[in-house]
Amino acid sequence: MFNKKHREDEFNTLNVMVFFYKWRKPIVYLGITSLIISFLVSFLITPKFKSTVILFPSTNVSPSKALLSENPGANQDIGKFGEEEEAEQLLQILNSDEIRDRVVAKYNLLEHYKISQDYKYRMSKLIEKYEDNITFKRTEFMSVKITVFDTDAQIAANIANDIASLSDSIHNKIVKQRAQKALNLVEKTYNDLKTEIKADDDSLQKLRLLGVNDYESQSERLNEGLAKAILEGKSGAVKSFEDRLNNLAKYGGAYVAIRDNLEFKRKQLSFLKARYDEAKLDVDQNLPYKFMVNSAYKAEKSAYPLRWLIVLLSFLGTEILLILFLILFDNYKNLRK
Repeated sequence: MFNKKHREDEFNTLNVMVFFYKWRKPIVYLGITSLIISFLVSFLITPKFKSTVILFPSTNVSPSKALLSENPGANQDIGKFGEEEEAEQLLQILNSDEIRDRVVAKYNLLEHYKISQDYKYRMSKLIEKYEDNITFKRTEFMSVKITVFDTDAQIAANIANDIASLSDSIHNKIVKQRAQKALNLVEKTYNDLKTEIKADDDSLQKLRLLGVNDYESQSERLNEGLAKAILEGKSGAVKSFEDRLNNLAKYGGAYVAIRDNLEFKRKQLSFLKARYDEAKLDVDQNLPYKFMVNSAYKAEKSAYPLRWLIVLLSFLGTEILLILFLILFDNYKNLRK
């Protein structure tokens, strides 16, 4: 049984060797031809240069909370790297139409990509070319990789660096739009409250001119003076104290109400001033949204096409197809016999 199987293996091996020997000339000649043709074709493909930028997103921290808060927590650290959520948000910004439109306009990509202005679907073709040449990918380390291919090495590097810079301006623009609305709201409330406090101060000043300066201490002193004048039998003094007490009773309630309300409003004003300062800082801030790991530089050699790979795949593909065809051809001949 073993000898029989051994003989079958030898026979199969011999058949393979016979097959390749029989068709050695077309296999070798066609292989050499495919090598030459694929090598020549690889030089007809326009080379492209590759530039990359690696960056980490920062945390979504309000500068006002991080810088003005008395007890900022660990989540308020503006120097902390972002995590998965921030990386996904950065990817969304990088893929935004606004960044694409700015890059297209700055580098005149319609002309650069040789897309005719008269072509009916020029914008669709432009977006397709843009997405083929410019890609964004999140890495396993939660960084984001910007990759740009272009026929011009310097333009590839410039586009990659510009996109990284634009991510900051787009992010800050979005944040500032929200912060500006908050600032407008706080500013209006703050100014309205200052106007109310000014009006209350004016009212207190009028009451002081009417003789009400400090209701509690005045009332205590006037009552003590009245009691003393009565004991001493000074009718004129008694009349003076009674008039002043009547005046105090007439305006004292209003004075106390306005004074207490004013004290409460001043506390509110202090709180609103802090919120106003925070909102203003958020509007004025221009903190970077990312940490640059490396910037793009002008590539010294093209990254595409890989000529050796084109030649190798063409050679292997040609040889495999030829061998399959010859096997079928041999079997067909045998079947006819």
